[in-house]
Amino acid sequence: MDRSYPRSRKLVPMVAMAAAAALTLAGCSSSSGGKESEEGGANASAGKANTPRMTVALVTHQSPGDTFWDIVRKGAEAAAAKDNIKLIYAADPNAGNQASKVQNVIDQKVDGIAITLAKPDALRDVVGKAKAANIPVVGLNSGVSEWQKLGLMEFFGQDETVAGEALGKRLNEAGAKKAVCVIQEQGNIGLTQRCDGVKKTFEGTTETLNVNGTDMPSVKSTITAKLKTDSDIDYVVALGAPFALTAAQSVDESGSKAKVATFDLNKELTGAISKGDIEFAVDQQPYLQGYLAIDSLWLYKNNGNYMGGGEAPVLTGPAFVDKTNVEKIDAFAAKGTR
Repeated sequence: MDRSYPRSRKLVPMVAMAAAAALTLAGCSSSSGGKESEEGGANASAGKANTPRMTVALVTHQSPGDTFWDIVRKGAEAAAAKDNIKLIYAADPNAGNQASKVQNVIDQKVDGIAITLAKPDALRDVVGKAKAANIPVVGLNSGVSEWQKLGLMEFFGQDETVAGEALGKRLNEAGAKKAVCVIQEQGNIGLTQRCDGVKKTFEGTTETLNVNGTDMPSVKSTITAKLKTDSDIDYVVALGAPFALTAAQSVDESGSKAKVATFDLNKELTGAISKGDIEFAVDQQPYLQGYLAIDSLWLYKNNGNYMGGGEAPVLTGPAFVDKTNVEKIDAFAAKGTR
């Protein structure tokens, strides 16, 4: 792959592209929890590129039932519809299985691949195989600290350490003294970086609590037990919307006075912020991540473009959503795009 692009050491700020128009082109979101499928962009009736048909794969570490990835996928589908792209979606939370799915799309000779790097070492070899086959690879969501080491062309997401640091500062402003950071997938580099970021800036005490994110009743009972045994905890920091909503239930059941903050949104989460069940959320704009990752491969194929010059990540967050702005965000969350 030719990587003779301009070099820049500055981080690229959050991209403001014409994604609003693309919302009307988005296909229906998946509730299949990572089942492989193909989206042909047949719903696009206007604004569709007249460039030759491309086939692009999006391969993520989505766990079954994690609605966050439905939002990422909607953004990818919108870009695919606009760009005359046949989109192949595949996912598996097991890093080895995710690597196998990447190999599968390499064997299909796709025109580009977008991947997440929750466990980057497991993807290293297969990324090398894609490059050897002259298939451009971009990263999104997880792996902002690793994408260049693996030789990816571009990256779209937030710096998870910076996002965690921002949340830690927010806890200081709230007067919090003790927080528990709930990790739903051990070994996920992005989740670890979030909690580490919180610890770096939060002036109080921070503990990490590992839970099994694929078993929500277990998540609930584990958080409830922790709150019952430690009444000093005044904030539960969740790392995803479904887990924040479950944590709010644990707070009620345990009789704790702890408040809940989280990373990431869905339509139920914005409603919980409005009601005061959740204090605030850090939004990384997953729709934008999916949209930009797929659109970037079209731009590279048809105009040789590199967002960020191939050197700096394109940041889509962090931004805070709380009672002061949730009403505006809620309208988009109801559509499944925030």
